[in-house]
Amino acid sequence: MLTEIRIDSLGAIASAGARFHEGLTVLTGETGAGKTMVVTSLHLLSGARADAGRVRVGAERAVVEGRFSTANVAPAAAAEVDRLLDSTGAERDEDGTLIAVRTVGADGRSRAHLGGRSVPAGALAELTTPLLTVHGQNDQLRLQRPDQQRAALDEFGGVAVGSLLDKYRGLRARWLEARAELDDRTRSSRELAQEVDRLEFALNEIDAVDPAPGEDAAIVAEVRRLGDLDSLRSTAADAQAALVGAADLGSDVGPDASGALDLLGDARARLDSSDDPALTALAPRLAEAITVLTDVSSDLTGYLEDLPADPGALDTLLGRQAELKSLTRKYAADVDGVLDWAAQARERLGRIDVSADALAALAARVDEAAGAVAAAAAALSKARAKAAVKLGKAVSAELAGLAMGKATLEITVRPIPATAEDAAPLDVAGVRLHAGGAGVDEVEFRLAAHSGAPALALGKSASGGELSRVMLALEVVLAGAQSGSTMVFDEVDAGVGGRAAVEIGRRLARLARTHQVIVVTHLPQVAAFADTHLVVDKVDGARSADSGVRTLTDSERVGELARMLAGLGDTETGRAHAEELLATANAERTA
Repeated sequence: MLTEIRIDSLGAIASAGARFHEGLTVLTGETGAGKTMVVTSLHLLSGARADAGRVRVGAERAVVEGRFSTANVAPAAAAEVDRLLDSTGAERDEDGTLIAVRTVGADGRSRAHLGGRSVPAGALAELTTPLLTVHGQNDQLRLQRPDQQRAALDEFGGVAVGSLLDKYRGLRARWLEARAELDDRTRSSRELAQEVDRLEFALNEIDAVDPAPGEDAAIVAEVRRLGDLDSLRSTAADAQAALVGAADLGSDVGPDASGALDLLGDARARLDSSDDPALTALAPRLAEAITVLTDVSSDLTGYLEDLPADPGALDTLLGRQAELKSLTRKYAADVDGVLDWAAQARERLGRIDVSADALAALAARVDEAAGAVAAAAAALSKARAKAAVKLGKAVSAELAGLAMGKATLEITVRPIPATAEDAAPLDVAGVRLHAGGAGVDEVEFRLAAHSGAPALALGKSASGGELSRVMLALEVVLAGAQSGSTMVFDEVDAGVGGRAAVEIGRRLARLARTHQVIVVTHLPQVAAFADTHLVVDKVDGARSADSGVRTLTDSERVGELARMLAGLGDTETGRAHAEELLATANAERTA
């Protein structure tokens, strides 16, 4: 619940604070004192749009600070608050309460804080949505909106309606998704067929070349080697001729040149034939050199034999290289990239199906989904119609207690016919209906002001005071046994007086048994039912009027009620009337 509020420089209020308690709290005061500024401050804490015109003249900014307790809220609301705290990093105060602050500058700029953290104004709306409901003087106009009437009926329907609505929305989402896919497939079937042709042509071209991973890089190296074939062959042949002799190999070294092996063999023979031990000792070393040169000669022979003898080998490689380049120019920078592109193209081809059978299967899936949505919509409509009867009777009973004993509220639930502009009409029991996000139903609240009177739409049959009482009756009925939230009413009793005012006070007191209720009122009959009575005082100064909020004692309550009773003021007659009114209200509350 709302436990405390602090207001600075907002409208007529220079600086004021108030504490709120469980039960029914009323705010009263002279006209123009700033009672409505309390409700305005709560609107700001609910994330409403900031209005620089509300900032007190001469002040740089207006500041509203509220403290909320979530100790007794419903589990779902508590979960929403905890999720918000986790996402924003906001923290609770030491006593477990939450502090929300809204600042509005004179230049129109607004800032919001929650739990010590700067947050968007929308975060305050997320906080207060499950905790706080504010009904301003013009909020009864919402009852005239069909969407709000349908929302109120769904809320009254509870799980019975809510579960069917959730089911309908889920099925509708899948149906619309299938319809969109079918439309896209049908509309783009020609483009898809052309894409299939392009992919198949490309894959056939790649498969015809049949590149191997890394083949392009290997060919580049081989082409470079074959381009130097004559030079490599000449170098190897000349080197071998130098070893074994040019005459045997036809080398260019010289026809009469002896090979290194012959010369070394001759030198070794000469050393072996010498009688000098020093010379014969050198012969083994020459034998080692001859062995090494023989190995080198053998390697050169193998190298020359491995060189391509086919003069067209280079041309063959260059042709293969051209084939690979034709692929890399179209599909990727290298052969490995071409192979990756081909794999993705095959995967894409596997997903594309433009056959008539595929479209027929998808169309059948759309029809099946539409049937499921139609069945869910029919079930939702039936549940709403059943809830409408119960809600109409319950609200009519409340209206009887609000001095509208002959008035009845009728709630009609009728289908919304599809129009020519409907992108996705739904066939329900052979009737084409508009399938909106909340179903196929239009809900309308109709009020019959008295017996025999025709039931007319609220905007045509209800006065301002009657609308206020209908709204209050709805709130009492919708509240049910739920508890743990705060309801704020700004002059919900406008246009009401006499016995009807007493009944409104009684209903608000009843609502306060399960909710924290805060009411701005000008009726003493309503104020008398309060558990806590706050008054907004106006003090005229030299240059402006300042207002403050204070809690009344029992004695002060009598004086305030006397003032509200036709301005009787602090007289014996006025106080006697006020005391009698309080006693009557106390008796009613304890009954």
